Amino acid sequence: MAANTPPMVACPTCRKPVAWIAAETFKPFCSERCKLIDLGDWATETHKIPGPPLLDEDDENPDFSSY
Repeated sequence: MAANTPPMVACPTCRKPVAWIAAETFKPFCSERCKLIDLGDWATETHKIPGPPLLDEDDENPDFSSY
């Protein structure tokens, strides 16, 4: 790879190559559309980080002082 060639990454949404430079406003995404699709996936919990639940579903009045 030449010294003048910027590093390339794949857009997490559509896999299109994106140059890792300041001019790429939405990096690592290729566009605002792909960025918003990813945000929507997090909001609908399509993307989530695995781990135990912080609260039991049966808790009606959780005691937040223990967290």
